[in-house]
Amino acid sequence: MSYQESFLKYLKFEKRCSDHTIVAYKNDLDQFEEFLFKTVGDFNILKIDSRAIRQWIVSLMESGDVPKTVGRKVTALKSFYKYLMRQELIELSPAGMVITPKVPKKLPYFVDENSLHVLLDNGYFRKDFEGVRDKLIISLFYGSGMRLSELKNLKESNILQAECLLKVLGKNNKERIVPYPGSMNTLITEYLLIRDTEFPDGSPALFVTSKGKPVYEKLIYRVVKKYLSLVTTLEKKSPHVLRHTYATHLLDRGADLNAVKELLGHSNLAATQIYTHTSTEKIQRIYKQAHPRA
Repeated sequence: MSYQESFLKYLKFEKRCSDHTIVAYKNDLDQFEEFLFKTVGDFNILKIDSRAIRQWIVSLMESGDVPKTVGRKVTALKSFYKYLMRQELIELSPAGMVITPKVPKKLPYFVDENSLHVLLDNGYFRKDFEGVRDKLIISLFYGSGMRLSELKNLKESNILQAECLLKVLGKNNKERIVPYPGSMNTLITEYLLIRDTEFPDGSPALFVTSKGKPVYEKLIYRVVKKYLSLVTTLEKKSPHVLRHTYATHLLDRGADLNAVKELLGHSNLAATQIYTHTSTEKIQRIYKQAHPRA
């Protein structure tokens, strides 16, 4: 078994990373090895130095990769060499001191409160199976802040209607409990009734297609883009925009940052802090409107 194969097994069985993450890491490591074959020839992955990694970064930038993509690839390489250190195959990681290109900070896109109220409360959704399903998809994204993969994998048994809670299986297969608005229970009951009428012998998945099969990511993207396009001119109209919107609106209404971190399933507070900009902007706007010398 190669070092890379051993590392990928470690990610899958010990770190419990998602299939998506494992595939991404494999592709990044394959790309690095391909670069080494072209520039070094025969090589020993245990004896690569930081200079080779810096040359790889330069080649990625020259080929058009943006800093964020390059940073992700280097992160994969750093994780690989940390694993080799744990296995006592190397003493120091050649990637440890490598500095990645600076990624310009982008403020998250989010939909304003009024636009979402208009969308959800003013008859934009049909009353047939697809219309009710689509409304519940939008409502759950905005009402719980869950990720696309989390919503796609929901089962009916994950909904605790009496408590207005959802059991969500997040990144690295970590389960968390998130609340949702109690007002959504009527919509959930309506959807389950129409789904079970249409597909009495259907899938255990909560959300299904018009043919009774579990929904897939592209369908969910299309649903979100279709309905957000009716109420916003934002450039991005994706499930993650609704997740951003959820976090932004919670913080704008005074939610504690640590609580929002837990609700989103973030592993560290830094990932949540990108949403605090909106509260700052709101404070500045109120100040400029209210202060006589502002």
